[in-house]
Amino acid sequence: MTDPRRVAVGTLVLVLLAGALVWRLQTEGTPPLVMQRTLAAYVRTPGSAPVLAWPREGQAAVEVEGVGSFGVSGESRPVPIASVAKVMTAYLTLREHPLAVGEQGFTMTITPTEVAERGQRVALGESTVRVRAGERLTERQALQALLLPSANNIAALLAIHDAGGPAAFVARMNSTARSLGMTSTNYTDPSGFDQSTVSTAADQLKLARVAMRIPTFAEIVDEPAAVLPVAGRVANYNGLLGTEGYVGVKTGSDSAAGGCLVFAKRVSLDGKRLTVLGVVLGQQQGALVEAALASAQRLGDSAAAALRVETVLATGTGVLRASNVDGQRTTGAIAAPLREIGWGGLTLAVRVRMRMAVKSLSASERMATVSVEGASAATTGALAVRALSGPSLGWRLRHLL
Repeated sequence: MTDPRRVAVGTLVLVLLAGALVWRLQTEGTPPLVMQRTLAAYVRTPGSAPVLAWPREGQAAVEVEGVGSFGVSGESRPVPIASVAKVMTAYLTLREHPLAVGEQGFTMTITPTEVAERGQRVALGESTVRVRAGERLTERQALQALLLPSANNIAALLAIHDAGGPAAFVARMNSTARSLGMTSTNYTDPSGFDQSTVSTAADQLKLARVAMRIPTFAEIVDEPAAVLPVAGRVANYNGLLGTEGYVGVKTGSDSAAGGCLVFAKRVSLDGKRLTVLGVVLGQQQGALVEAALASAQRLGDSAAAALRVETVLATGTGVLRASNVDGQRTTGAIAAPLREIGWGGLTLAVRVRMRMAVKSLSASERMATVSVEGASAATTGALAVRALSGPSLGWRLRHLL
């Protein structure tokens, strides 16, 4: 005969076990889906690489800031750069003595010794501006004299003001060049008059990139002329200013360096304002500055003409894969075309930001955000092609303990 108390106890135990089972199933930690990127880290824009109007002599480099580099031409060996060296002198001055747009900055007073030194430079055929003992030049005026008519005597004054003398200033120039990755550059004077001041087009492009990010530097190199206290009106040697978007940067010329120019050209495309930055060195055909200007204009114009908006990732492109613990999978595909500014054959980095700790997905649910690291900074979503559930009941039962 069955003992009612034992039956009651057994029933209670079964009820408790069933309750514990239900509670365990409900509270069992649900593992997140495993997300795995399947899209390559880089994509190439469609089409062939453009053929630019590279100079037939010397060396050159050109890029579109925020988009990419077109590369270099000519021998990539260090060569004299003449007054292009003054870009570093101006950059260091503004880095040590920041100057807001419209401000005048520090003031330097011209001494009789500096007037005499200017005469010595004139006798050597150097580029200078007239100065007078007792004349006071502001930082802005000094930078205008340095960058527009390319005054070597002002380069020396700035070196003395900033570092106490040319030697210490040149040491800073070289230290800064190394910090910018200008591994083929060696400065021996602040003006570039020394033939031993050498660099490459690629290195000077690195410097131009950071210098043009300083608003005061960009403002001054775009001035066609300036008025100085004693020298009066001085003109910018860069004859490209004001034509077809050219806004700088610095000329240089002598028999050793040939004609040189660091240039910047503003262009607009797809509502974005872009800057073509380039350097040409060693132009020898004809008058040196004019040769550099002509070569730079051809190169800059051809680079600007190569720009276009391209679809770099089409709708439906697979981006990532998600899987659950049961081995079921779904794919995340681009929901809308991703377009970017560039040119044929340009390599662009692709960033995929995946959602974290996702435990299930509905069809067309966003799995990630996809962007191309370019000027447009365009983004799109990667959506689940089909739904993906969490762990099955069988998996949960097997992992109760």
